[in-house]
Amino acid sequence: MAIAKAERLMNLALCLLGTGRPLTKRELRSSIEAYLEAGSEDSFNRMFERDKDDLRELGLVIETVENFEGEVGYHARRDRNRLPDVSLDAEEAAALQLAAKVWQQARLAGAASGALQKLRAAGMPDSEVGAGSYDALEPRIPAREAAFEPLMLACRDRRPVVFAYRKSNSAKAERRQVEPWILECWRGHWYLAGWDRDRRAERVFRLSRITGPVRSRVGEYTAEVPDQVRVRETAERWAGEGATTESALIQLRQGCGYPLRARATRMRELGDGWEELEIPYGHGLDAWLAEFGPDVVVLEPAELRADIIDRLRAVAKG
Repeated sequence: MAIAKAERLMNLALCLLGTGRPLTKRELRSSIEAYLEAGSEDSFNRMFERDKDDLRELGLVIETVENFEGEVGYHARRDRNRLPDVSLDAEEAAALQLAAKVWQQARLAGAASGALQKLRAAGMPDSEVGAGSYDALEPRIPAREAAFEPLMLACRDRRPVVFAYRKSNSAKAERRQVEPWILECWRGHWYLAGWDRDRRAERVFRLSRITGPVRSRVGEYTAEVPDQVRVRETAERWAGEGATTESALIQLRQGCGYPLRARATRMRELGDGWEELEIPYGHGLDAWLAEFGPDVVVLEPAELRADIIDRLRAVAKG
């Protein structure tokens, strides 16, 4: 949600909750700066109706009072919008705190920490909100890509999106029209699964390869969303997971390529800051290895080495 809209919704909620009587649209417009800047009366009415619907969807109970001083009044009574006492056991409180820590590297970090603050504001002591013996655990899901938040919201709201996407073997990005289904993290990278309208097929996109902004589009989905979307299986095929009995021999710079070390069946030090690894060789391994750039040198098989060289040359020409 854009910051300006979130601020406008918060101001509207505070106005509706903070008075002892209903407020008319005229009073609300004069009290909220964003409504004063809305321009025409029609623009304000459309904005107000959308905001009112959004607040109701978020759970705020807004009552409509007919013929209030000759107009329609709106009121959010505190007694109807008060949460019951919150009580969590130690395991539940720990789970909430760990969930909040997961998003420390994302733009959701503010919302996650805000949720814990709401628990404290509801009267829950710090000893219960804190994870206690779980404090040593530091789970994190990296979500630094700018595309993460708009795609997450698009998946939630079932909104088509448009973005520019550069494939691993291409130097230029191409425009994609996608109906997003789900986001999933695998080996430290985020992937989006959805329906590619131009190719009329299911596709998986790595968020780090999305260039430029993600733009939402109006309209309903044209393809049915499947009950199960297997994002990881597709990403594994790209990376050569579930490989055959074949192996690839590579040199890897020390301190780099930890996912490759995790897959290695054999490893030995070569000196001068390099190590030799033997890893399973399957479809898609060339695209994955190419992403490590100068930190990886493929020794064999020869066709894998040639494929990676071709990929890197294509990128260099771009």
